[in-house]
Amino acid sequence: KVYEDDTVLAFHDIAPQAKTHVLVIPKAHIASCANDVNAENCEAIGYLFSKIPEIASLAGVDSYRIINNCGEKAGQTVMHIHFHILSGDNLSEKMV
Repeated sequence: KVYEDDTVLAFHDIAPQAKTHVLVIPKAHIASCANDVNAENCEAIGYLFSKIPEIASLAGVDSYRIINNCGEKAGQTVMHIHFHILSGDNLSEKMV
């Protein structure tokens, strides 16, 4: 576990795709991905994003990429909204 409060949980990915790979999830279930952000849950997502710099710092990084996979063709395998913080030497520019 990297970070936890009443709203957000962040932990290291079990199959890291970069030197640092942390998953950040809201504790309240928000189905699927960024497609499901709406007026009812945007406050929780905004709060989650406000915590990302602190989570990245706790993971020991100050330069990072944030990813949300949205749909099977994008590589989404978990149907609960979550964000990947990736950092490390030479992240590919082709991933952007």
